[in-house]
Amino acid sequence: MDDLNGLIGPDFSPEYNLTRYLQSIRKFPILEQDEEYQLAVLYQKTHDQNIAYKLITSHLRLVVKVVSKYRGYGLPISEMIAEGNVGLLYAIEKFEPEKGFRFSTYALWWIKASVQKYILNSWSLVKLGTTAAQKKLFFNLRKIKNKLNLSDDREMSQDVLKHIAKSLDVSVQDVTDMNMRLQSHDGSLNTLLGDSSENGAEWMDFISDTKPNQEESFAHSETMKYRRKLFHEALSVLNSREKDIL
Repeated sequence: MDDLNGLIGPDFSPEYNLTRYLQSIRKFPILEQDEEYQLAVLYQKTHDQNIAYKLITSHLRLVVKVVSKYRGYGLPISEMIAEGNVGLLYAIEKFEPEKGFRFSTYALWWIKASVQKYILNSWSLVKLGTTAAQKKLFFNLRKIKNKLNLSDDREMSQDVLKHIAKSLDVSVQDVTDMNMRLQSHDGSLNTLLGDSSENGAEWMDFISDTKPNQEESFAHSETMKYRRKLFHEALSVLNSREKDIL
């Protein structure tokens, strides 16, 4: 893992120069499934950094695409991309190509996990709340509002608040409070990059559609597997009576 960190140097660091970074990663080709599989198998056997470099750079746009879904949390886009890249590095170390999933499908889960961990760590627990329901509300409120065509600055009616509260299993007050906390915005990925960008390009122009097959089902499967692991670990420390109560 430490060796892989050196593969993405300053030229490909979003903190170094975000505009340049987004322009640079466009030159890396998206791998065909067969080539991706062969490279993944070779890396699993050899841990050759040149192979790792090909796998990583071909998925840098996937990281940006994932991060685009978490804009508006008051955090720098460049830092979220950097954290997503860390997740990509973890993915290449743990990927098992013989299981039949695309690397992009597997990497997606690690990228999301790294970005979400960074966001949660950046928001104080006092602001967020520590329950699973509060965290679910934090990451899903914007998504639901988008489906309802509600802008962030638009006041929500009581009916809408109740609908969201019911769907996320939280109180109306929880929804109101969280909505207020999410009012601060970072730069949107649909804003212009600035004078230095080519022809006034928008950030989303640098992201190709790399949506992997089965990504949602795999991410859900990995999350449930992790939750089951934690549950069984918790059960192992309970006595028989406590298990019966559960």
